[in-house]
Amino acid sequence: MENTNKPTRNFKLPSKDELKSAISAFSKKESRVFLGLVFVLILSTILILENINKSFLVSIPVGGGSISEGIIGTPRFVNSILAITDADQDLVSLVYSGLMRKSSDGTLIPDLALKYDISKDGLTYTFTLKDNIYFHDGKPINAEDVAFTINKIKDPIIKSPHKGDWDSVKVDVINDKVVQFTFKQPYASFLKNTTLGIMPEHIWANSPVELNDANINPVGSGPYKVQGVSKQSSGIIDSYNLTSFNDFILGKPYINNITLRFYQNESDLINALENGEVNQISSITPQNAIILKNKNYRIESSVLPRIFGLFFNQNQAQIFTDKHVVEAINLAIDKDQIVQEVLGGYGAVIDNPIPPNIFDYQQLRDKNISHIENLQKAQQILAQDGWKKGVDGFLEKTTVDKKKKKTTSTLEFSISTGNAIELAKTSELIEQDLQSIGIKVDVKTYETGNLNQLIIRPRKYDALLFGEIINHESDLFAFWHSSQRKDPGLNVAMYTNAKVDKILEDAFTTIDEKARIKKYAQFEDEIRKDMPAVFLYSPNFIYVISKDLKGPSVDHIISPSDRFLSSYLWYLKTENVWKIFSK
Repeated sequence: MENTNKPTRNFKLPSKDELKSAISAFSKKESRVFLGLVFVLILSTILILENINKSFLVSIPVGGGSISEGIIGTPRFVNSILAITDADQDLVSLVYSGLMRKSSDGTLIPDLALKYDISKDGLTYTFTLKDNIYFHDGKPINAEDVAFTINKIKDPIIKSPHKGDWDSVKVDVINDKVVQFTFKQPYASFLKNTTLGIMPEHIWANSPVELNDANINPVGSGPYKVQGVSKQSSGIIDSYNLTSFNDFILGKPYINNITLRFYQNESDLINALENGEVNQISSITPQNAIILKNKNYRIESSVLPRIFGLFFNQNQAQIFTDKHVVEAINLAIDKDQIVQEVLGGYGAVIDNPIPPNIFDYQQLRDKNISHIENLQKAQQILAQDGWKKGVDGFLEKTTVDKKKKKTTSTLEFSISTGNAIELAKTSELIEQDLQSIGIKVDVKTYETGNLNQLIIRPRKYDALLFGEIINHESDLFAFWHSSQRKDPGLNVAMYTNAKVDKILEDAFTTIDEKARIKKYAQFEDEIRKDMPAVFLYSPNFIYVISKDLKGPSVDHIISPSDRFLSSYLWYLKTENVWKIFSK
């Protein structure tokens, strides 16, 4: 029988001797070609493997490094209750933690709080604290510390700047982990107040807040803790050395050390930057920002919720009851020129009482209309209102009373403002613009203390060139509700409108955000109709940042100290790891 099974072949790689024999048979030309192909094969393999490896790699931040920042001023009250100056508030942002924390995108995230619950009627907020939360001295944080901090703020003897935020709030400790806040009416902006830093009762309870040594050597639970304080022989503080807090509840900060150095003025601050004493500074003038940018420093900026405008006192200057006059003033002022020449472009033109970027409904201005066109329109409005230029070039109007007696009045008023460079230059430009259409303006500048005591408090001004700080939308009540017209109220326009009062009262207690925004849109419509002020600009926060620093964001800053709220996420160093190991 025929065997149909075919013999199997065994394949194997050639031996070293067989390779040598084959290669030795190559001619010189064939050997060079062969070696070249081998080199290309090896190189191609390495490059392919490297690209494959890179496709799996990501860059992640790692711990290490330090930064130093210069600040104008001297710390005095480094605590959440009394901090007012920039120096105090900057340190508070780094050293303390609140129940909630504002993130870099402006949203609120739980900090010391694990969660919070809101009652159906919106009158009770119940916060539950996280486990394993500690102060820098190792002591655990409990609900008693929260209640202690709030009750100290409410103490009228202490006169905390936050007292108004908490006066109507009742605080109760349910147990070590649970604290409850109760209101008599819904409090729409309350949650933002809970970013307030919590102070340790065991450190502050046994001595007056103003005299406690912890004002200079604070103990909080924030991302950084005080490692050392440097003072001059006179006792004036030169610098703080802060080190990362390993037990910070949101995660140990990447940067090991932050040094804050303090200077008396902006000139000293900038010299320190250029001399290398510090590698970051903030809150400088636009003029210096432009100079530093031209020197290739890294400049970051964003619009602050500050409203600068010309606020009219109709009680003292009846001319502002004429809406045609106010409309003409608004058209004649070149706001874009102010932003460019006074702020160096570090600001935004505004036409409303609510700062830019607070609400989505705000619309962009129509920039297609030139200033020349606005001037022409302003002149037309005044002419139609009966104003004519007199022999001195200023506008006059002649009126006849019931007894047929003629009275001629000049279109004129005074502007009161502070002696700050920015305000002085702005008032100068406003004066030029208004004189160009025949309005006579007398600018009066005052030292800040005199402006507040002699002019603003007694409401002794025709028009006030002034800035308002809007930390959150509920602050609009203080600036525009009729109950705030007299000192110590902040309604410097002496504005009265019953409809606006009702809108602001309702908005203050409206928890639903969309409904609240709708009310503020109505508020703006009413202000636009009445024109109690001409809104000019919102300035930028300016931050000179180290080129090596990654992570900082200034897009949603309300106050300068907000820049440190996400400092625990800043980093200087990175390393490459495979994606699967990056989380």
